Amino acid sequence: MNLIQLRYIREIVQQNLSISNASEALHTSQSGVSRQVQLLEEELKLLIFQRNGKRLIGITEPGKIIVNLAERVLRELDNIKRVGEEFTQKDRGTLTIATTHTQARYFLPPAVKQFMQEYPNVTLTIHQGNPSQVAEQVVSGEADIGIATESISTYENLLCLPCYQWNRCVVAPYEHPLWNDLPLTLEKIVRYPLITYDFSFTGGSVVKRVFNQAGLEPNVVLTAIDADVIKTYVNLGLGVGLLAAMAYDQERDGNLRMLDVGHLFPASTTYLGLRRDAFLRDYIYDFIHILVPELNRNTVLAALK
Repeated sequence: MNLIQLRYIREIVQQNLSISNASEALHTSQSGVSRQVQLLEEELKLLIFQRNGKRLIGITEPGKIIVNLAERVLRELDNIKRVGEEFTQKDRGTLTIATTHTQARYFLPPAVKQFMQEYPNVTLTIHQGNPSQVAEQVVSGEADIGIATESISTYENLLCLPCYQWNRCVVAPYEHPLWNDLPLTLEKIVRYPLITYDFSFTGGSVVKRVFNQAGLEPNVVLTAIDADVIKTYVNLGLGVGLLAAMAYDQERDGNLRMLDVGHLFPASTTYLGLRRDAFLRDYIYDFIHILVPELNRNTVLAALK
């Protein structure tokens, strides 16, 4: 048994059981990957994968246990490498953040700018996705930090710390009839086509729940993951926009009127997620502190313990 074999079975699982995709990601041959998996199965005297001919179609029960253990071993190996880097290349390395578009566009920029000024030799990468994808990237080790709203906090493998709370606003052109009937209520909003976030994004489930509890069915004509896309289609007159209040900029969006609707919807919380068993470089603690001043190194370490 060797680490190469563990890496191969992990990559096969990550590539949805495609040996060809796994070999491409690993920069090796399909036959080499297949042979190493076969050698590992022969040594263990059991099958890790279910097969239909040469094609992998599933993971066996013992295989699921082995895959989980292989993940753990490889994560600890990554931690060992990080310890070495921490003491030999203290101000050099990489920081990968997984987050949603709204957080990347409106919440992260000031912290990213300050961090890059303080750590010019750290390569920072931002991956965007929905909250589930954000959480899964942190769990798998693809990202060091995950920043998203609500659902990321449901993952047991993650320590999730609150960053801040936010609420929503309605936007529409100044001439829209919505503005002739204030104050706004949920009943008034559902009279018009609605453009908002995909319900799997950015607290969208909260919006859906509020309308359902009121016995109302909004006429959602378009959903998007990007607030700027929502505003683009609102500008075209296709509907009223419902989005995060922080995504409205008076100068940039001056052709749209905005009204805060925090009185209609409960506040949502954006969380910062860390894998509980990850070794964090010092500069990652510093980035967290820049992003959320209340979260210093000691606070994060205490939460991890």
